[in-house]
Amino acid sequence: MRLHSVNRAAPGWVRLGDRDFFTAIEKTPAPGPILVGTLGLEGDGVGSPQHHGGRDQAVYVYGLDDYRWWEAELGQRLAPGSFGENLTIEGLRSQDLAIGDHLEIGDAVTIEISAPRIPCGTLAARMMDGGFVKKFRVAQRPGAYARVIELGIVEAGDAVQLVPAANRTLALLDMFNLFYDRSASPETYARALEAPIAERARIEYQRLAGG
Repeated sequence: MRLHSVNRAAPGWVRLGDRDFFTAIEKTPAPGPILVGTLGLEGDGVGSPQHHGGRDQAVYVYGLDDYRWWEAELGQRLAPGSFGENLTIEGLRSQDLAIGDHLEIGDAVTIEISAPRIPCGTLAARMMDGGFVKKFRVAQRPGAYARVIELGIVEAGDAVQLVPAANRTLALLDMFNLFYDRSASPETYARALEAPIAERARIEYQRLAGG
């Protein structure tokens, strides 16, 4: 795998369609080496901290293979950063990831998969499609949030290696679908809690598991 693009944006008010959003979703490729810290990329930001960002969701990654699928589905070219991701990775697919997997990038940076992206109205506005939240759910290509394990510098062209978690108890897509499953049992949430999921989801799962 290879790091295709490193994307970032400062948060601000953006006109998307007929509404104004305070967001950092309009990420664009950044040239040169970029520092990755515990809270994400240097020069990047979060517009909605109650839903995004933080140590457990410091970096959002999306696969170039999933991009190519979307381009065929939508009939249009999509620039890196279109989904608001920080790292666009060639050879990465959402369906191949599990919570706790590591991605080793370049010579220094390691990130750990912690949660899938759940689509929202801001993403739909970004794609200029009011029905995009449903399309994103059905597509089963959510990309992944990750926490930063080893800090360092990344740059487009860096090699990326997937290191599977020692105990892969929860696939990324299973966690994605669990968000929409209103009939899931407390035992299902309890099993999901065995994986190193992001803190926002952990708090919710603990409640739903009865703990």
